[in-house]
Amino acid sequence: MAEAAPLDPRAVASDGIAVRLDRVVKRFGDVVAVDGVDLDVREGEFFSMLGPSGSGKTTCLRMIAGFEEPTEGRIFLGGQDVSRLAPYDRDVNTVFQDYALFPHMTVEQNVAYGLMVRRVGRGERRQRVSDALEMVRLPEYGGRKPAELSGGQRQRVALARALVMRPTVLLLDEPLGALDLKLRHEMQIELKHIQQEVRITFIYVTHDQEEALTMSDRLAVFNHGRIEQLGSPADVYERPATGFVAGFVGVSNVLSGAVAEAITGGEHAFTIRPEKISMETVEGAVDADRCTATGHVREVVYLGAVTRYIVELDLGGSLVVMQQNLTTSSMEALQVRGRAVRLVWSRSNNRPVEAPSGADGNDEHEEAIA
Repeated sequence: MAEAAPLDPRAVASDGIAVRLDRVVKRFGDVVAVDGVDLDVREGEFFSMLGPSGSGKTTCLRMIAGFEEPTEGRIFLGGQDVSRLAPYDRDVNTVFQDYALFPHMTVEQNVAYGLMVRRVGRGERRQRVSDALEMVRLPEYGGRKPAELSGGQRQRVALARALVMRPTVLLLDEPLGALDLKLRHEMQIELKHIQQEVRITFIYVTHDQEEALTMSDRLAVFNHGRIEQLGSPADVYERPATGFVAGFVGVSNVLSGAVAEAITGGEHAFTIRPEKISMETVEGAVDADRCTATGHVREVVYLGAVTRYIVELDLGGSLVVMQQNLTTSSMEALQVRGRAVRLVWSRSNNRPVEAPSGADGNDEHEEAIA
């Protein structure tokens, strides 16, 4: 009876995991860019790494791609330890924000380039390029040069060039950042549609929380080189684990200390989303199942579909309130400035979080409000 082949010590059971980061650390001199990240990305899912600049998300993507080596820890692709493998030895491909198309080549030549390097036969190469351009809805653009395309079309060509290689994992580094708002929204839907069609694992890096919420099956929120929260878009938005997540993923209010105690009876910090709060007259009655606070409208920001109100609380601090403009005009919204109001919301919408450091009342999350 033949002996079983010895197990590759670099391999682990994948168990449906496309990418695994095992206690990964990355240092650049004295700077710790990634600080002990553990992460599993499932096969076939659209996974986003969300966070501000310098949070470690792009460094994680570059380590998965092989452009950076981890200082500590291991990276697995399909159960295989690839921590020290070169980028071309990994079954991944990357789409960048700047597209990186060859300007002197046609669209077809750009898409076919990787296949030519791998010496794929001419017939198969032609068919795969045709399929890839069909997939990104550019079948009639093969003979054009990149300079003859719009920004959205160039982005689709870059995507086709990556997909034609049939990678197990596609890495996308803020690929829509250079597009205008309307086109970016269209491409978000298009990217998700393409991912569902090809059923390839997508790992998407972005600092735009709307992009992450729109496209992701799951997302990880990064801060200071660590993952603060991991979950579905609904879980992360509706049940933020920390004050940072509450403020970064959408606009939120975090109340703690004396203000939290006056409203809820307990000092534990909690977050309440602006759209969960209704703004009423001071004389309005409130039942025991609802929280309430009075104050004055300090600022009004009319945004077309919605209006954002910043209310200075009588208890101290302030809350952001968001209301749909179902029947309210811009002039009517602006006339509310300076008015005394009562804010009311259901207690069931309060989500406990870690108190902001040094907080004694509330954290407005100015970066989200601005």
